[in-house]
Amino acid sequence: MIHARGLTKRFGEFTAVDGIDVDVLRGEAFGFLGPNGAGKSSTMRMIGCVSPPSAGTLRILGMDPAADGPAIRARLGVVPQQDTLDLELTVRENLLIYGRYFGLSRALVRERADELLDFVQLTDRAKDKVEPLSGGMKRRLTIARSLINDPEILLLDEPTTGLDPQARHTLWDRLFRLKQRGVTLVLTTHYMDEAEQLCDRLVVMDKGRFVAEGSPRELIARYSTREVLELRFRADEDISVYGEKLAGLVERIEVLPDRLLLYTDNGDRTTEEVHARGVRPAGTLVRRSTLEDVFLRLTGRTLVD
Repeated sequence: MIHARGLTKRFGEFTAVDGIDVDVLRGEAFGFLGPNGAGKSSTMRMIGCVSPPSAGTLRILGMDPAADGPAIRARLGVVPQQDTLDLELTVRENLLIYGRYFGLSRALVRERADELLDFVQLTDRAKDKVEPLSGGMKRRLTIARSLINDPEILLLDEPTTGLDPQARHTLWDRLFRLKQRGVTLVLTTHYMDEAEQLCDRLVVMDKGRFVAEGSPRELIARYSTREVLELRFRADEDISVYGEKLAGLVERIEVLPDRLLLYTDNGDRTTEEVHARGVRPAGTLVRRSTLEDVFLRLTGRTLVD
């Protein structure tokens, strides 16, 4: 569905995307994971045929965006980072007007609009203006609008940024249902849990390059341990001192401004050993490793840095 080799995007002297290679298969949920400024959105704009590559090869649905941009865009659905809904129109009117941009008949657009409103659970708000809707409802409407042309690939740029946990989980459920229908999903995110929930395969991006690729489970197994012991201390304590006391206890220790992360396969046993060394943190937490631990291992910083 998507094939890129040496894909590059430059803005003057700045290189936003630096020679990446990527292939996305039909029916796959593929993610670009990384912090703000990693090059995720620039990559998505090239895939969406709205920003020409500076160098490299890019094929979408077997076509060249430079020559076949309109034909490719007709088969894509796009959920931008910011909602671009018409606030003065009703929920249903937003779908009807957008559908006409693709040259669909009025009858077909009306039929699809009703189906999509039901799919995103907005049928009861169909006649309401968009402006008073909650953020989660607007996001669901944006997804419904992106599906009006029955796309083969759905591009989602930071789909749940700014949403509360309940709205995020509702959106995840809709996206999972789309994947079950065979729609290819390509998304960017800096939320680790979102990538783990939605992606079959993902790449970790940093400074315009890929630093790792695989399924969420493969990346965690490859770059982290089964569990992580978090030790939190009082704000006035020098955390680095405790790092020295615990040296050699586990294979890897990360010293963050507010806590120590000890990477271990047995968090409870490591907690006992920490106490045996005379270290008394204000709080402890044993958790499973996440993609943020992977990113910290690969880049030396957290996803929100």
